Amino acid sequence: MHLIEPHYAWLNYYQASEDPRSPLFAAENDLNQYTNTIYGYYIHPQWDSLDSHTLYLKILFADYETDRLAIIELLGEWNDTLENDVMSLKRMIVDPLVAQGIRRFVLIGENVFNFHGSDDEYYAEWFDDVDDEGGWIAAIGFQEHVRREMAQYHVDAYLNFGGLLDTLPWRTMSPPQLGQVVDQLIQRRLGA
Repeated sequence: MHLIEPHYAWLNYYQASEDPRSPLFAAENDLNQYTNTIYGYYIHPQWDSLDSHTLYLKILFADYETDRLAIIELLGEWNDTLENDVMSLKRMIVDPLVAQGIRRFVLIGENVFNFHGSDDEYYAEWFDDVDDEGGWIAAIGFQEHVRREMAQYHVDAYLNFGGLLDTLPWRTMSPPQLGQVVDQLIQRRLGA
């Protein structure tokens, strides 16, 4: 687990810790010490905490003006049942980004190993926050069993996932390119 690092090829585009508009502004990651764990396994120190015991993240990109886009990579177990991770994600990360104008969210979930659902209240709230201005929430690269569990709890009513979103070669794109490709796929789904 400690070898899984957040995607770092976009550091020349954006660093949340250096962005005064980011909820993670001035966050420090001690690269000399592994302190955070998931189920007793140390994780790479570059991951940022949500005050959850099971889910960590990295804001890889945010554009408040042009694309109004945030790209967030996740690691761990998304546990709404015990940890209410969606509430932590919504209150600590999403709400401040929405307040700064973000209306499009790409969640990268290749390293989300399990999902445990609960109710959909925070997902609905998040969807309402962005939908009135043409925004969306896309989940890309999530494993099939995680998507199935999300669909079982009707999270797919608020997050776009599946189809081509699961196989996008996102690492080969720039953040704005990824945002444009995801937007085109979502608009195609909506028939716009």
